[in-house]
Amino acid sequence: MFTGLVRSLGTAQLISSSQVRVTCPELQPQLAYGDSVAVDGLCLTVVEILPDGFLADVSPETLRRSVWGQGSGPRTVNLEPSLRVGDKLGGHFVSGHIDGVGQLWDQAATGNAWELSFKVPAEISRYIVPKGSVAVNGVSLTIAEVRQGGCWFKVAVIPQTYRETNLSLLQVGDPVNVEADILGKYVEKLLGLAPPESNVSLEFLAEHGYV
Repeated sequence: MFTGLVRSLGTAQLISSSQVRVTCPELQPQLAYGDSVAVDGLCLTVVEILPDGFLADVSPETLRRSVWGQGSGPRTVNLEPSLRVGDKLGGHFVSGHIDGVGQLWDQAATGNAWELSFKVPAEISRYIVPKGSVAVNGVSLTIAEVRQGGCWFKVAVIPQTYRETNLSLLQVGDPVNVEADILGKYVEKLLGLAPPESNVSLEFLAEHGYV
């Protein structure tokens, strides 16, 4: 489990179809074999400690759902060690299980923040809600605006977050790892709500006692 608060930047590159090498001299002294580390939002397990980083295994599912399925790198990546008992939860609950790949749609500097907008696949859109949480490349962000039923959303990024994560390196059109808020998924499951294609409406929810 993670919080979406990036601790450092590193470089990651696929060295085979099933393993990635992460270079992170700043984080390396804190790591041990078997530790979990969020690498651009992906929960990876340290399988070997290197002098300047670590090796981690990746599954076909990881490649399919993440930006790694679109190229082997190297990439500048956001890094966050797993949450420890007693740590402060400053962002939101981030599992490190990517839902899919989104795309930077637009970016603009506004006052003391950066506004970034993203497009995401339809299967993620139902979890995108105004003032909700989302993790983009492992960064915990608050959704400021939603359009197109959740397939487009905007976030405001404070200067510190923009400066200290790879969000500042994104160019329009770049792919990003997206993880929707896990709480929304559990609520959907517990309420027995069907996906969008079943035509769930406010009238349907009211009729069945959900609203």
